[in-house]
Amino acid sequence: MRLQGKIALVTGAGSGIGAETARRMAAQGAIVACTDRRGDTAEATAAQIAAAGGTAQGMTLDVTSTESIAAAVARVVAGHGRLDILVNNAGVTIVGGVAELTEAQWDLELDVNLKSVFRCAKAVWGQMQAQGGGVILNTASIAGITAIPSDAAYCTSKAGVVMLTKCMAIDGAGAKIRVNCVCPGFVETPMIQGYFADQPDPEAARRHAANMHPLGRLGRPTDIADAFVYLASDEASWVTGTALVVDGGLISGLPPG
Repeated sequence: MRLQGKIALVTGAGSGIGAETARRMAAQGAIVACTDRRGDTAEATAAQIAAAGGTAQGMTLDVTSTESIAAAVARVVAGHGRLDILVNNAGVTIVGGVAELTEAQWDLELDVNLKSVFRCAKAVWGQMQAQGGGVILNTASIAGITAIPSDAAYCTSKAGVVMLTKCMAIDGAGAKIRVNCVCPGFVETPMIQGYFADQPDPEAARRHAANMHPLGRLGRPTDIADAFVYLASDEASWVTGTALVVDGGLISGLPPG
């Protein structure tokens, strides 16, 4: 059990990468607070964990609300006395270049994807300092490293997550707060399905995305969840400030053939 007895809070745990990360962490012994803007989906993930023999609770958390975040963190700490792992996973994607995006869409993308990481990390920082350390993990993207056409706000938000991760790692090192992010390629989640649906030819977009990865397939939520489990564990005790790319080789170059 790589996370035995650790207390974890996962945002966006109602589906996709967040749900699988919550399940994998619980399977490795963590007690998991599954949170999502839709409380019913968070509770469903917690129920799946309980059915598999793990320990979890579901709760509503709006990552755009400082008050909602503070309430969730306070509830976890009141129940367990500490919070060891925060996974900032909640996010949205809005397709469009600068010419197409509205100002409201730009603000929403950066609020949910980037400012929420700041809000949640700030909410747990004092607790992690007081207890002698902790781990903050963020879902970034290969879109934060390399540009994607017609995805200006998403790419910008994820590039911000990569840099914020590095800044927090430096600031938290003295307090034994490790901070890392994972940069997935295209992963089979409701978010990416929505992205494909917004394309002129969704099926062609899906095939093209799969073929972009040298390993020949889209990612699975488990691929990313396993990376988060590693970064949360003591196996990564000397890893901080990194942006771990898990992308089937996507940004390494063109696939063979």
